[in-house]
Amino acid sequence: MAGEKAEPLVVVLGAAGYLGSAVVAELARRPVRLRRVARPGRLREIPAAARGDASSQASPWAADLSRPGAVARAVAGADVIVHLVAHIGEASAWRAAEHDPAAARVNVGPAHDLVAALRARRGGGPPPVVLFAGSASQVGRAGVIDGSEPDEPVTVYARQKLAAERALLAASAEGVLRGVSLRLPTVYGAGPGPLGNGVVTAMARRAFAGEPLPVWSDGSVERDLLHVTDAARAFSVCADPDRAGALAGRHWVVGTGRPVRVADLFAAVARSVAAHTGAPPVPVVSVEPPATATAADARGTVVDASAFRTATGWRPRQSMPEALDELVAALARQRAV
Repeated sequence: MAGEKAEPLVVVLGAAGYLGSAVVAELARRPVRLRRVARPGRLREIPAAARGDASSQASPWAADLSRPGAVARAVAGADVIVHLVAHIGEASAWRAAEHDPAAARVNVGPAHDLVAALRARRGGGPPPVVLFAGSASQVGRAGVIDGSEPDEPVTVYARQKLAAERALLAASAEGVLRGVSLRLPTVYGAGPGPLGNGVVTAMARRAFAGEPLPVWSDGSVERDLLHVTDAARAFSVCADPDRAGALAGRHWVVGTGRPVRVADLFAAVARSVAAHTGAPPVPVVSVEPPATATAADARGTVVDASAFRTATGWRPRQSMPEALDELVAALARQRAV
């Protein structure tokens, strides 16, 4: 209808990934136009539930974002951009490889390309909202974190995340964009898309293979685990351009505030898998940390997300026992295919 305001265009970079597919499924429930950006070939691999097919305004966009100009073309006309692109080292499953040149290119490069693209199109009206998936590990310290701590990252992945975040927030201060970084703890669980290679999924796959689950030292380190659908909802509540003004220009920590000991987590994984296989639970064994371990691996972190909850009304919904069983059931179905 003439004069009617179009729904906002939300572009999801990394839409085919573990978190990206969950974010797309969540955003598809909102009155928005969706552009799902992923590497060529990846979009076809996503289940229908994670493609945003429920929305008549969802469209795929295949792109290699490491190529010159690709980011600018992908975000053309966007009102909201959800930046979920990340490179995690294959050799260590859930962490960036220390000497992998692709890591910096993917984890930092697109953020600078995005800033350049939005600066070039700068004009009248409010700047676009950019939502960035940061990491709680950027703080680099143990104990409870609430987002007010100084950043002292101790891993290459955390340093790269911090570099990308700083580029986006600096551009936000300049007025090029309205940047919001959501720093996430360990994300786990079964979502609408791929099951990912996170530590919980990796241990469940080991248990299905009948292999012991190794914990470093005594396994007493605590972790704050956030379900992938709860993480996706956090991005969704920030995707309203009218709300972004109150959130922009800073990072927010997002988590449950309910820590779990790694040894207890792995034991629960073993029991859940055993319920599906009928075999006894595989043992959880203590091992010495490998040479690739970092100081962060010995530090437990719990997220106090009260500031984000107050600002947005977001709350985690998934509880660990049921969500863990759901993940194991999804892996069992995958193995049966």
